[in-house]
Amino acid sequence: MFELDSYLKQRAAMVEDSLTQLLPRDGVLADAMRYTTLGGGKRLRAVLFLAAAEYSGLAELKAVMPAAAALECVQAYSLIHDDLPCMDDDEMRRGKPTNHRVFGEAVALLAGDGLLTYAFELLSKLNLPAANVLAAISDLAVAIGPAGMVEGQALDCQWTGKRLSLEQMKQLHLRKTAALLCSALRCGAHLAGAQEADLAALTAYGLNFGLAFQIIDDLLDEAGDPEKMGKNAGSDARLGKTTYPVLLGAAEAKKLAVSAIADAKAALAPARSEALSGLADYVISRQS
Repeated sequence: MFELDSYLKQRAAMVEDSLTQLLPRDGVLADAMRYTTLGGGKRLRAVLFLAAAEYSGLAELKAVMPAAAALECVQAYSLIHDDLPCMDDDEMRRGKPTNHRVFGEAVALLAGDGLLTYAFELLSKLNLPAANVLAAISDLAVAIGPAGMVEGQALDCQWTGKRLSLEQMKQLHLRKTAALLCSALRCGAHLAGAQEADLAALTAYGLNFGLAFQIIDDLLDEAGDPEKMGKNAGSDARLGKTTYPVLLGAAEAKKLAVSAIADAKAALAPARSEALSGLADYVISRQS
């Protein structure tokens, strides 16, 4: 029987080991990069990446561990920049002061820049077929660039304080949240040499997974336990952001998340989807 908790802990430990070995070590910039990247977290994007690689037929994960680390570098960069005073101006992340509160805004900004560029350095050095590596690099670049996550952040800044429609909410979070989650899955598939059918299935899974993840994030920000989350609750309300519970009510928002997770699981081949199905269920039940 599949044990999700054991799976998550084992995979997160593998990613943590890889990050510890691969991240730069010397100087204040390296300290700032390591501070956020090694600061805990569920390693969800890397775990999704590894699960998608296995779903697509990759038997040996060792060769792709630098790519898993790269995805967590991208995630850490996004958190550092998102927490800056010019963005969400958060003071706590994963139970400790945010990067700019420790290292100052300039170093924090550069640490984020360093993590983003280092992620692509790690990907470029993978010892895998060049076409597979290029496909993964291209996919990730699109997902986190001006057509994806960065555009999502720009829309978030532009629309803060405004009442959004459900369609605008989905447009925003497809880019800001779902794009990286979906690309993590697709990168795993690319590096495994997946067929188009598997790429399509993982894309459908990832987009629905990302929607559900954001809805639960909004619910936790409104009513979650700050100690479990490792950050202050209520930041969305403080900034005047439209969230799914604000727009739909908490009960309807939860129903939408549950429906999205059902659609995510339905996109996969049942015989190969044990880990990904378990991860989808985890999104609905998570407390942080």
